Amino acid sequence: MSISAVVWDVDDTLFDYTNADRAGMRAHLLAEGLLARYGSAEDALERWREATHLHWGRFSAGEATFEEQRRDRVRTFLDTELSDAGADAWFARYVGHYEAAWSLFPDVLPALDALAASHRHAVLSNSSLTVQDRKLRRLGVYDRFEIILCAAELGVSKPEAGAFHAACEALNLAPHQVAYVGDHPEIDGWGAAEAGLLSIWIDRDGVHTLGEGPGAPRRIASLAELPALLGAGTRFGAPSTFG
Repeated sequence: MSISAVVWDVDDTLFDYTNADRAGMRAHLLAEGLLARYGSAEDALERWREATHLHWGRFSAGEATFEEQRRDRVRTFLDTELSDAGADAWFARYVGHYEAAWSLFPDVLPALDALAASHRHAVLSNSSLTVQDRKLRRLGVYDRFEIILCAAELGVSKPEAGAFHAACEALNLAPHQVAYVGDHPEIDGWGAAEAGLLSIWIDRDGVHTLGEGPGAPRRIASLAELPALLGAGTRFGAPSTFG
């Protein structure tokens, strides 16, 4: 196996999206006077994620623009008919609280440092360049990646093979020369594997399941395992016990 480049997912792979989303939503609902309406911050977050899943699916299917899916997430969450301007303003206030909670996972910078000299690096996200460019800059890692590709601009999203192949083509590499690292077992893990990349699934909490079969994704619990897996040499600890 000779891997020349690593393509990265962003949310819940490099960036601790889940905790930022939870903290941001709680702070936002408190500021809006809405926390009691949903019973608890966790109940509100679950409703928000259901709305996100619903309308992101519409965006992925080409049934809504990126801006429309954001507005409709707000309308569904609030169960209120808002104007576009009203929905945009509500979402912008939420984003302020969400961004205040942004952070990288602690294993990200050591892994990027360990792989900096041995591998090229790119990003492939199911978000938009507007969102991910800002996020990567704010987190201080934008310059670590030579290419940043997002579904909103590509017109194709993971787990479609075309999304992964677009990243390979941008790097001028064949799929078998590229590793993909992501947190979602199906969208990232099996999507990359079925597209012919070396698929590395990071399962930080160990509660998910992953099907087996030829070319199945490699499962790791921490990015500390990545340099050894890619043969880059490492000062990190022992191999994963996940298999």
